[in-house]
Amino acid sequence: MKIQYDSEVDALYIEFKTLDPETAENRDLSEDVTANYGPDGRLAGLEILNASIVLGEGLLGKIIVEVNPVHHTVV
Repeated sequence: MKIQYDSEVDALYIEFKTLDPETAENRDLSEDVTANYGPDGRLAGLEILNASIVLGEGLLGKIIVEVNPVHHTVV
C-alpha cells in the first residue's frame, strides 16, 4: 500500500494495488472522493480531492499505519 499527498493540489491518494495505465474503472463516491477499481472489480485505490477539508488539516500530518500479522492455524 502506498499513500501520497500532494499539498499543491490538496489531493491524497491511497493505492492498495498497482494497476497498469488506463486499466482502472473510476467511480465517484462523492464530489471529492473517487474509488479506482481494477479489471477484476477489486478496489485498487482511493483519491481524495480537497483532502485538508474532507479529512481535516490536523489529520494529514498524523497518518498512522497499523499492520497486524495474519495468524494461520495449522491443523
